[in-house]
Amino acid sequence: MSAIFEILDKDAGGRIGKLRTPHGTVETPTVMPVINPNIQLIPPNEMRSFGAEILITNSYIIYRKEELRNVALEKGLHGLLGFDGPIMTDSGSFQLSVYGSVEVTNEEILGFQQKIGSDIIVPLDIPTPPDVHYRRAEEELAVTAERLEAARKFVQGEQLLAGPVQGSTYPELREKAASHLKDLNFEVYPLGAVVPLMESYRYAELVDVIAASKKGLSPTAPVHLFGAGHPMMFALAVALGCDLFDSAAYALYAKDGRYITATGTYHLDKLNYLPCSCPICSKYTAEELKKAKNRDELLGRHNLYATFAEIRLIKQCIKDGKLLELVEQRCRAHPKLLDGLKKLYTHSSWLEQLDPATKGTFFYCGPESASRPEVLRFGKRLERFNIEGKALIRAGPVKGERSYDQVLAFKAPFGAFPVEMEEVYPFNAEVSKAPDYEALKTALSNTLKLIELNPKAEFTFVCEPEFEHPLLEKIKEKAELVYRDAWKKE
Repeated sequence: MSAIFEILDKDAGGRIGKLRTPHGTVETPTVMPVINPNIQLIPPNEMRSFGAEILITNSYIIYRKEELRNVALEKGLHGLLGFDGPIMTDSGSFQLSVYGSVEVTNEEILGFQQKIGSDIIVPLDIPTPPDVHYRRAEEELAVTAERLEAARKFVQGEQLLAGPVQGSTYPELREKAASHLKDLNFEVYPLGAVVPLMESYRYAELVDVIAASKKGLSPTAPVHLFGAGHPMMFALAVALGCDLFDSAAYALYAKDGRYITATGTYHLDKLNYLPCSCPICSKYTAEELKKAKNRDELLGRHNLYATFAEIRLIKQCIKDGKLLELVEQRCRAHPKLLDGLKKLYTHSSWLEQLDPATKGTFFYCGPESASRPEVLRFGKRLERFNIEGKALIRAGPVKGERSYDQVLAFKAPFGAFPVEMEEVYPFNAEVSKAPDYEALKTALSNTLKLIELNPKAEFTFVCEPEFEHPLLEKIKEKAELVYRDAWKKE
């Protein structure tokens, strides 16, 4: 485990961790509010009241403005912003992505961040946008690699150095870049140039980018998703293993009259009620907030409260082993997020390696739940069951089951398992009485596999009337299949 990052709790790919910096320890996952050195909607020294433990600002903006630069060099970054906790600084890569060039070299901006006392220093990497030609992505990745290697030699000491993972929308390049950086031992690993994906709601591609990057990194490495500031996608990103986010959304949205919630964004001028109980929404009505002279500041404060409320909920879900349930709930807030959820479960084999083997209770939330890591793990372990003699498979107790050598419960999306394990995780799952097609397909597939793995046993499957699936015909070839309403009583 990293000397500066300690993992305390895990669920799926998500984790609660402690990140040690020169100005204190930060509990992750968390959001770093973006502080614009020129315009501060909310003073940095008030950020702790919202739940912020760490901030992020742009060292290039400070470097370019003489007044800010002089104060930062004299009083330090923390003196400039008036915040005594950890502060991360970006290098100007964002400006590079927007304007195409910056008036500073990698070594100059690294040296400046060191001098002003940044807690997490970011090199001047090349943020390759989505959808570029593979050759361009590969060439720019090579330049980034050179700069990061130079940065690793340049920055030594207590300050943490970030190693941004680039590679555009090519998963193979992202994984290659991450594997290369892993060997250079950076302290934090930001995933760069993903803002365009989030702005255009391309969450399925974002999932692939995160998963590929994570697969190339050490599982104990802290990961920062650059530019991710809306709480509606935090749970999904945390489940993939992201630990840090940075948000300018709280301020940018406020200036545009937009009201953030964990399930989406409202335009304030269209709100009749405020669907929140934060200090701002408890004090003001929708009409009062619209007319307030300091509307932007008040709206920004609400946006921060909503942002950190979601972070706290995510942490509690990790503690309770309920993170994936939260992900499935959140991803139903938008069709594109649902695409992201479906893409997430294409990586279930990888997630299963990270997911704890025991939790509380599995809650079935919809068709996608049939692809969760717990279900996949059960399917892999069917060979552990040794079934002999006359075996009865049933969804609920039936007459005469005591005459069988072994009784197995049937529960979708898992399938058949010994009744003695009904109260054991994950078989204590809360599921709907009438399983949907995906859950039934997975359960029947696992049941067929279990029957095939135990050819010496004589199976009888008491099938519920609502179970309709082509796999039943295959089961019928290998076991006696009887519908419950036709089951012969003793």
